[in-house]
Amino acid sequence: MGQYLAHFTVLYAFLASLSVQIHALSPDYSACQLQQNAETSPLTGCPDGTLFVSPTDSRASFKTVQAAVESLPETGDAIILIGAGEYFEMVNVTRSAPLTLLGQLHPDTAYDPAGNASQRNLVHIWNNLHAHGGMSDEETATLTVARPRGQQFGNTDFKAYNINFENRAANYSISQALAGSFSSANVSFYGCTFASWQDTWYTGHGAYSYAVDSIIYGQTDYLFGFGTAWFQNVILANRACGGGITAWQGKEGTRNGAFIADSKIIRSPDANITTVTDGRCYLVGRPWNTLAVAVYLRTYMDESIHPAGFTPWSRETSIPKTTYFAEYDSFGPGGDTSKRVLQEFILNAAQVNANFTLESVFAGTPAWIDFNYEY
Repeated sequence: MGQYLAHFTVLYAFLASLSVQIHALSPDYSACQLQQNAETSPLTGCPDGTLFVSPTDSRASFKTVQAAVESLPETGDAIILIGAGEYFEMVNVTRSAPLTLLGQLHPDTAYDPAGNASQRNLVHIWNNLHAHGGMSDEETATLTVARPRGQQFGNTDFKAYNINFENRAANYSISQALAGSFSSANVSFYGCTFASWQDTWYTGHGAYSYAVDSIIYGQTDYLFGFGTAWFQNVILANRACGGGITAWQGKEGTRNGAFIADSKIIRSPDANITTVTDGRCYLVGRPWNTLAVAVYLRTYMDESIHPAGFTPWSRETSIPKTTYFAEYDSFGPGGDTSKRVLQEFILNAAQVNANFTLESVFAGTPAWIDFNYEY
């Protein structure tokens, strides 16, 4: 465990050196998340009915997150407060009713403006499973939110705050190992971390996902899927360069794709730069079909981004003209778009305002996103 905590310490120090600050809290749940002293209930400040999970606190009703999830009825909103600690488990959510997971925070560091959301996070949920022996990618995920068998849709409103989800099996030489897998569900994340190498984050069929004020890092196709994913004010940390950051499959008549806005892309301090010539990564390395969509808006890109920006699937010689790769107002050493591939669209402000706001991508303002969470 120590090597992973040491890695995060290095990462956070590195981000601080770049003046990267991610330090919001939820005004609705922060009173519940702040650790209480030993003489008070850990649920002080929490909504009525909140469940408490802890591997060490005797006041907890559950020692694992999955046990708490499985105890929930199928109907009614539910909130689970997760106590500080390491949770070696896989969490699988199939209930359709709203569910919120809250990571416990410490009052001495929760409001530190020099820190960032995941640096303050005290809850680490992890597994070490990677795809092998016929296992699918999704079966490796540390967190899964998906529809139950026989239903058309899964969770209508899943939220998680200040939790680190990690898959510690993978490195640059091991196969797919997911940190998060979401299918036929509405999911959103606030101040979280998703960490792996290949296929870190999967937004699958029928899924809508949103992340804000969070860190996601990996090596190959670490944002991938079939659904619609919006990443707002996130840090994408390249641990190595294999393929590209995103790999998506589009579908005609939908807004399926990966949309990254007001974010930063950096080389992670543990990056392995030997896996590709000159150690630079592609924004999109593997358009999963001819309708793949990836859009970067107002995003800082460091020197780890390849000047071409986008590259075709392995063994292909060109990018299909029906794919949609686009950028608007990229900046930083890797944000120079003058050498991008010809198939890329360089957008102007009018095009962005008309087609690439969160509301236009999600066809309205999603009720399942917590817009009270400010960053």
